[in-house]
Amino acid sequence: MVDDVEKAVDFYTTHFGFAVNTNFAPAFADVVRGNLRLLLSGPESSAGRPMPDGRTPEPGGWNRIHFIVDDIASEVERLRDAGLIFRNDIVTGPGGQQILLEDPAGNPIELFQPAS
Repeated sequence: MVDDVEKAVDFYTTHFGFAVNTNFAPAFADVVRGNLRLLLSGPESSAGRPMPDGRTPEPGGWNRIHFIVDDIASEVERLRDAGLIFRNDIVTGPGGQQILLEDPAGNPIELFQPAS
């Protein structure tokens, strides 16, 4: 879910190398990168309709798309220089390093560099 389909399309095509597959903004668009197809559903899309219990789908949760990168420090620098918003700093764990940033709707994206 995104709150502005055009802004989301611009974000993913500009910063992460996606290409537009279809664009029915302001309701919906989908972008592709290799075998990955990312659905960008706005509030006017069928995905934005309220659930039977009244809850309305909204952006900004904790489920995230995960990009594996070769050099996390340079990717973070590139994206910070472009003005992107990060939720945290790079953290290191047994499997490698990771950091979370947000798309324009507040949806999280994880950059991950596997341990050597």
